[in-house]
Amino acid sequence: MLRELRIENLLLIESAELRFGKGLNAITGETGAGKTILAHSLDLLMGGKARAGIVRPGAEEAYVEGVFALPAALLEDPELAETFERLPGRVEAQEGVAELVLGRRVSAGGRTSAFVQSRSASAADLKAFGPRLLAFYGQHEHRKLTLASAQMQVLDGFAGAEHLEVVEHYRRAHGEVVALTSELTELQERDGARERDLDLLRFELEEIEATAPDANEQEQLGAERERLRHAEGLLDAATQAVSSLVGDDDSSAGATGLLGEVDAALKPVDGVDASLDQLAERIRGLEVELGDAAAELRTYRDGIDGEPGRLGEVEERLEALDRLQRKHGGSVDAVLAHAERCRVEIDRLENAEERSAELEARIATAAQTRAEHADELSRSREEAGTRLSKRVRKELASLAMEGASLEVGLEPHPDGFGPAGQETVELRVATNPGIPVAPLGDAASGGELSRVMLALAGLGPAAGASTFVFDEIDSGVGGNTANAVGERLRRLGDERQVIAITHLPQVASMASTHFRIEKASQRSTALASVEQVSGEELVGEIARMLGADHANDAASRHARELLAA
Repeated sequence: MLRELRIENLLLIESAELRFGKGLNAITGETGAGKTILAHSLDLLMGGKARAGIVRPGAEEAYVEGVFALPAALLEDPELAETFERLPGRVEAQEGVAELVLGRRVSAGGRTSAFVQSRSASAADLKAFGPRLLAFYGQHEHRKLTLASAQMQVLDGFAGAEHLEVVEHYRRAHGEVVALTSELTELQERDGARERDLDLLRFELEEIEATAPDANEQEQLGAERERLRHAEGLLDAATQAVSSLVGDDDSSAGATGLLGEVDAALKPVDGVDASLDQLAERIRGLEVELGDAAAELRTYRDGIDGEPGRLGEVEERLEALDRLQRKHGGSVDAVLAHAERCRVEIDRLENAEERSAELEARIATAAQTRAEHADELSRSREEAGTRLSKRVRKELASLAMEGASLEVGLEPHPDGFGPAGQETVELRVATNPGIPVAPLGDAASGGELSRVMLALAGLGPAAGASTFVFDEIDSGVGGNTANAVGERLRRLGDERQVIAITHLPQVASMASTHFRIEKASQRSTALASVEQVSGEELVGEIARMLGADHANDAASRHARELLAA
């Protein structure tokens, strides 16, 4: 159940806060006032895409936040376990109900960010909760009912949880048959080119194995090459440095000899002045350090010459590594990964006949499993179709379509087996008694399609949602039909929360909670405000929807009669 909805800087709405109640909640307002902004805000909370220009002009960003009450059992939903585990904020149940806060921020530049429990999340996290929180029925949603895939979803959702498990078993079996068949086909198509492919794969693998590339070796060789390329300069520098430190032929002209003279000059007064003693000690330490450095420099200088021809060997090795990298991905890791792929593919091609026989056996087993699940699905759909037809016929009668009927047609799939079974589903309707049934898209007008969708509401895959949102699905209906639509929405509200964005006074008058949205122009800017109405304000709003104003006695009387009904 949606407890609260907060909106900031979304299109015409600068700031709004709605506190929804149980049962039927109505949202009304003049055409163009911005009623559908509320529907769009809910779509954002469910992870929907933010369309361009959604941020109110002059604002830096828009923000939408929804506070939902969740049954504690939802926290144990295995399909949500991974999502709850990743959530940054804790979702805990108190007195059997958990509170979940979802948020969505949209910048003027179009960037979006999602929040769960006021902490950063992803749009995918919001989408994970969507089907369990809201079932959305838009004013053009009924067009989806003309699609075969949507009709299949309605029937499968109505059939129940056990049926949906069979659907999932079938899909896995069908997916396995498709994947294995694809592999076998590829293997058979490559049969003629197998020897050529094997020659190429073996050549590439032998080249890589002969070179035996190593990422660490390449880095070390690169450093060695730089050293060898500058060997003459390094040798001169090291020789000069040794000479400066120790002098020529170990004479006293070097820095170490000069420091020895300094030490000798200070020794006669050793112990006379503590401050001078400290300086003398530091000088002796420098003398030792310079001596060590000179010894290391000699070692470095003597090792520069190295092996004759070593630079050529290093250059050749690096060129071999570079050649492999250019051919197979740009790095040593990519070369090694390609070698492993070659080994796997060589093994597969060398054992192609055995692999083909293995695949054929596995396909036969998977196809048998698929056929068994398909038969079970067909029986279940046939039984569910009969129940759905009876249920919808009853609902249509209550929606001023007395005598209308719905038939669920199951036809063999043109390919034998499809992703969802061995049959296709077609909903057929007769909108009046005595006329033959016809496909839904051909036999029903827009208003009739809206009522068929309303009759199906809660019977399909959205049955588990705790809140139904209807965005002007009552367009194209009026009179007694409007009363019937209002009654159906009110009955749905007895079972769960219903939010209806409507232009019909007959529907709005049946709501237990009513919100009015109004648009006002301030200089060059139009703003919309949302407020909950009751009492005389509600009478005035119903009168407005009847085409009059509060001052019209007849309209006000009619409004009161509708509210009292």
